[in-house]
Amino acid sequence: MISGKKGFEHGYQITFVNLRAYNKYGKPLVLEILNTGSIWKLDPTLSQRYKRPGTEKNSVMIVALTALIFVAASAVMSQWSIREMSKIVRRQFNEEQMVIAHNVKNFIEREFSFLIREMENLSNELERNEDPEREIQSTLAHVIESGISKIEFHDRDAGIIYTGYPFHKEIARSPIEAGLSPSLDLDSGKIKQVTVSKLQITPAGIFIILALPVGHSGSRLLGCHVNVSWLLGPYLKNIKSGQTGYAWIIDGAGRFLFHPDISFVGKNAFFARKEKYQDISFVEINKIQRQEMLKGREGTGWYISGWHRGLVGRMEKLIAYTSVTISNVLPQQWSIAVVAPVFEIEEAVKGKYMHQFFMQLVVIFTIIAGASIILFFEMKWSRHMENEVNRQTEAVVKSEAKYRSLVESAEDFIFTVDPYGKFQSMNSFTSIFFKCRAEDYMGKGLSSLFPKKMSNSLQPLIRDVFERGKSIRKEFRLDLDGVQIVVDANMVPVRSETSDVTSVLCIARDITEDKKLERHLIHTEKLASLGVLAAGIAHEINNPLGVILGFSDLMLRKKDKFSQDYRDLKIIERQGLHCKEIVENLLGFVRTGEDHNDRQTDLNRCLEDAIRIVKHRFDKEGISLSTEFPDTIPMVKGDSRKLQQVFLNLINNAADAMPQGGGLAIRTFMDTHLHMVAVQFQDDGVAIEDKDIAHIFEPFFTTKPDGKGTGLGLFVSYGIITGLGGIMECETRKPVPADTACGGTIFTVKLMAIS
Repeated sequence: MISGKKGFEHGYQITFVNLRAYNKYGKPLVLEILNTGSIWKLDPTLSQRYKRPGTEKNSVMIVALTALIFVAASAVMSQWSIREMSKIVRRQFNEEQMVIAHNVKNFIEREFSFLIREMENLSNELERNEDPEREIQSTLAHVIESGISKIEFHDRDAGIIYTGYPFHKEIARSPIEAGLSPSLDLDSGKIKQVTVSKLQITPAGIFIILALPVGHSGSRLLGCHVNVSWLLGPYLKNIKSGQTGYAWIIDGAGRFLFHPDISFVGKNAFFARKEKYQDISFVEINKIQRQEMLKGREGTGWYISGWHRGLVGRMEKLIAYTSVTISNVLPQQWSIAVVAPVFEIEEAVKGKYMHQFFMQLVVIFTIIAGASIILFFEMKWSRHMENEVNRQTEAVVKSEAKYRSLVESAEDFIFTVDPYGKFQSMNSFTSIFFKCRAEDYMGKGLSSLFPKKMSNSLQPLIRDVFERGKSIRKEFRLDLDGVQIVVDANMVPVRSETSDVTSVLCIARDITEDKKLERHLIHTEKLASLGVLAAGIAHEINNPLGVILGFSDLMLRKKDKFSQDYRDLKIIERQGLHCKEIVENLLGFVRTGEDHNDRQTDLNRCLEDAIRIVKHRFDKEGISLSTEFPDTIPMVKGDSRKLQQVFLNLINNAADAMPQGGGLAIRTFMDTHLHMVAVQFQDDGVAIEDKDIAHIFEPFFTTKPDGKGTGLGLFVSYGIITGLGGIMECETRKPVPADTACGGTIFTVKLMAIS
């Protein structure tokens, strides 16, 4: 037991009580030592009170032995702590190296997947397009940063090889001559899809070829030459583990594809090290390469090396390795390794503990006071390590919370399912959208949340992801309370540490508006080309029509008004004028937007004027009309006369769709998202067939009986609205037997608002 108190004019008094030694009076043996500046000595008066005769020397020896035992125990504990801490740090460091290895693996696999997709797209374009040079040049611009050295297109039908090189403006063309050995195998029976060739190691570099057929004839083949050094070098040369650690890659045959020591690249890893450093045994690394890396396994370990970033000599290194899948068609794997020298880690650990060890040596001169200092530093170091662990743990928790927040705040459907299609997790957006609680659906099947048709479609896709281990993307249509939405779903495999697929992550996004915009753009392009065609036809028809009408008028003047000839000529004239009206409508579509586009129109008043024209018809045919025209609607861009023409056409079409009477609702509102004014015409008449929706804005297309429509009304109306920079949309649905009121058609016209 140690106790201390201030005393004496020279310094401190420290008292040692040996509970196992007693004096002649039966009391514990007490030794008191005074600190008088730099010299420690026994207090003679105090020690005389408690010492036995002849035991002073023994007491000193006991104290010295006790101090030595404490120092020895501390030294042993320090060495043990260094070893244990080194083990922990080595293990954690290798785990961090494994993360780096996985990042490199993902980069390489992502780059090859990108190249395969680009080659498939190029193959499809070459099959459809007759200009291979332009398509090859376009693809080169996309893949120029992915290590591409050249792209070849072998066309046996034409007897030409097209070759494109990065940064070359022209595509080289050369004949396919008999006797030549082209760089690609043109045997159509061998290549049915994208095939990744084996590595070709040449003085110019290491190359790999992606080959795939163009079309089904087997006579045309596309090849993409990838310079592996160009692909891996820019990324891997910046990889760093710890202070000076680096990454290297070997292929399935054990050849270096990348190594900071460029003299190793292209050589067999089992021989390259031994040739350069003959006095070092590479048993451990050869064992790792042969039994682990070349078999596509993942793990960590250590080995003896003879080189590290310019340092030469025998040194121990830590290694983390994992496999990289390059091709599944002709199975081909590489292996990535991330290594770092052990001395960097041990120096950091030993540096801390050597400081502690030297502090323990002071105990020899300060006896028990040194032990107190050691205990103090031990506790301080433990607290520091505990605080560091707590800080790291808190950082991990915050990182996890950050990514959880990203998932929860995403406006996408995100959920995971097991192999049986049962929910394992679900984000807030999904539960809020379907008005449910996520925890209520955990462990339940897809059919418990999604419509039966969608769940039946998802189940085989999920099973396919588990079996193949690859992502699948597909679009689905959901019918929610009579409203159809289009969902783009991407199903991704979630793997365990052993690379087994344990669950499927599904990320789905509502793309209904994107599909509408796509359909609108298609209509716009289609009608633009039709407009040009219509203009040409109209001008060509106008000339013979003018001649027919002119001669009809001359002949009418010469005939008696009550004669049969006169009546026949009148029929000719009437039909000619009808043709002229059709031609004028066509020309009006082409010229739409060229005149009066800068005018301003009161949309509500324009609609009221149009309604007054057809009100008599509505009363006569038993059609009820309801309107909703807010006063806050701003002025719109457009000519009122042309807009009335559009509105009258839409109103008359709605009336024609209700031969037995019905209801028409017209309302105007502000589309704040597009900053446009919208007018909506909703009737409960006969719905438009789904097969006809895509054609309603085409010229001469009509669903009305013969003699009741020319098919130009919606065509011309669409041209007027788009010419004003507006949008015209149509939605229709057939009535449900239980609710006949939910059928009909909705036309929506959106015009540019004038602020």
